[in-house]
Amino acid sequence: MSKQIELNHTEPKGLFSWAWIWLFVIVSGSGCNQKAGTESPTAPVGAEQQSTAPDQNKLVGRWLRPDGGYILEIRSATSDGKLDVGYFNPNSIHVAKAEWVEKDGKLYVLTELQDVNYPGSTYGLEYKVAQDKLVGSYYQAVEKSTFDVEFVREQSK
Repeated sequence: MSKQIELNHTEPKGLFSWAWIWLFVIVSGSGCNQKAGTESPTAPVGAEQQSTAPDQNKLVGRWLRPDGGYILEIRSATSDGKLDVGYFNPNSIHVAKAEWVEKDGKLYVLTELQDVNYPGSTYGLEYKVAQDKLVGSYYQAVEKSTFDVEFVREQSK
């Protein structure tokens, strides 16, 4: 079960709120990656830091959110920060915006959903190279609540 974090939040409106969401993702970074009742990894802090920029193509794949069966399918990641993304629960949910950014040798993914029951819900995720996971937060716009989440890569069949 994911730990819930309550935030005072208004619905995203234009560039200002999109920048606010990115700031939240980058500042919170790996602070939202611990599920309640799980142990911390034994690797030293900063062990995942890389001296070269990570490859955005590592983001491409089908990612499963184990706590609910949600699928984030990243089909492509272009050098200008754009992502071609599908989101499924289990049916397709419209993805209004999807981008990636590299900061301090880490890759971050931001996805905004715009659909029935998803009016501006967002994912802010960090790619964890060593674990090959996407870890971060999900803002559920209907409930106005934020949850810690993780996605694991689905293996090719």
